[in-house]
Amino acid sequence: MLPFGIQPWHLIVVAIVALLIFGPARLPEIGRNIGKAITEFRRGAKEMTESFKEEVTRPTDNPGSNIPPQAMSQPMPQPLHPSAQPATVFPSTQPAESGKQFCIHCGTANPTGAIYCNHCGSKIAE
Repeated sequence: MLPFGIQPWHLIVVAIVALLIFGPARLPEIGRNIGKAITEFRRGAKEMTESFKEEVTRPTDNPGSNIPPQAMSQPMPQPLHPSAQPATVFPSTQPAESGKQFCIHCGTANPTGAIYCNHCGSKIAE
């Protein structure tokens, strides 16, 4: 059995119909063009895969990054609450607002009365 549920007799029927439509003179040319198209498609897919692998394995160099190197080596605290989802937090350049609670684990400002941190999910000390 061939892929997609095609059986050998299906291919024979398709070959006979193609022979009737295009004639015996044009079939080799059509087959050659189909072969070239498949080869070109495979070559493009291979190049794309190689460039993707190269991009993924290439080390990133972010000279403008505000994250200190020691912070990048520390593991991210795991959320204590199962439904807590980590969020991307950007450092604030404005002074801390009064009435906010700050997480002792990640330093993220949370609304007053929050039980769990919005960033890391750990319990906020009261």
